[in-house]
Amino acid sequence: MSDTESRKDLLGEVGRVVVKIGSSSIMRNQTSISRDFMDSVAEQVARLREMGIEVLIVSSGAIAIGLKAMKVKPKPNEISIRQAASAVGQGILMKEWGECFQRHGMLVGQVLMTLDNYSDRTEAVNMNNTIESLLKNGVVPIFNENDAVCISEIKFGDNDTLSAIVASRTDADLLIILSDVAGLYNADPTSNPDAKLVPVVWNIDDVRHMAGDSVSGVGTGGMKTKLSAAKVCHDAACSMIIALSKEDQVIYRACTGEDVGTIFIADSGISKKRRWIKSAHPSGRIIIDEGARKAVLDHKSLLPVGIKDVEGRFNKGDVVEIVCSGDVVAKGIIDYDSTDIKMIKGKHSDEIEFILGYKAHDDAVISENIALLL
Repeated sequence: MSDTESRKDLLGEVGRVVVKIGSSSIMRNQTSISRDFMDSVAEQVARLREMGIEVLIVSSGAIAIGLKAMKVKPKPNEISIRQAASAVGQGILMKEWGECFQRHGMLVGQVLMTLDNYSDRTEAVNMNNTIESLLKNGVVPIFNENDAVCISEIKFGDNDTLSAIVASRTDADLLIILSDVAGLYNADPTSNPDAKLVPVVWNIDDVRHMAGDSVSGVGTGGMKTKLSAAKVCHDAACSMIIALSKEDQVIYRACTGEDVGTIFIADSGISKKRRWIKSAHPSGRIIIDEGARKAVLDHKSLLPVGIKDVEGRFNKGDVVEIVCSGDVVAKGIIDYDSTDIKMIKGKHSDEIEFILGYKAHDDAVISENIALLL
């Protein structure tokens, strides 16, 4: 940050913000719900709404609350009991949020998501419509992953990732991730007393070496997942702030440009369709040659002639990974199903109709439906 650029200058106008709240913030002492903290969140949201700022919340805590209510402690790989705890804890969590926000004259609405739902483009669009309707009617949406029904293959994995996808999908201006650390440090502050807070990050790749895993024992994320979330926000032209949940009025202060935590500066972003493609769960893989790799990275369409092999079963319109020499180069929306791709791989486009009896398109994936990952 230069002498002439304040945090407020870097942040710009904030009209819509997503706030991610971790389990360690809600379960402060790992044994009971911190109602004072939850009430403070509601009070800050009320203040922001008076300023015309829309707030969406991604709330962890359901599993931790459910385990406490059920009086059980699962073994490390005991997924079923965690899913059961989520089913119990979600109701308790939403009851607590509902009461806190009601005291400040607001309604809340629960939105449970899975990566499988999000990966279906129609469902993703419908989700957007629901969210916009909630906001239009003055309801505060509260998101969580539907852990009670999720399996590992269709999980977002952690609420840092989920919150970034929500911010991207809803065109938010800012994502605030509340954490048990005050931001990104240049070294581990728990073991290094000389560690310094990094106030501003312009390039995520420059700070990846500073990231570590969660140490709270309650949450599933760590600084690594937060940097991945920052990359999703970067693509969405959305700034992101990591801040300490224990700081007084931290949500309000972060939104109004005070120097709290670490800010990751937004870029110009990519289209919403490409953001969705990057985050969607792939249904299969397309293996391509070096010539096709060069074309794809040059923002050109993927032709059948450049395809060497197909992995998995998928339908036309599904998202697939585009792979070369073991590297996932991109993801894209495929124009043919896996059976047809196997038949036309390595062939020129003018041979497609003769081989298949029809031709949907000259390309296997058109350029506007490709999102680069390298």
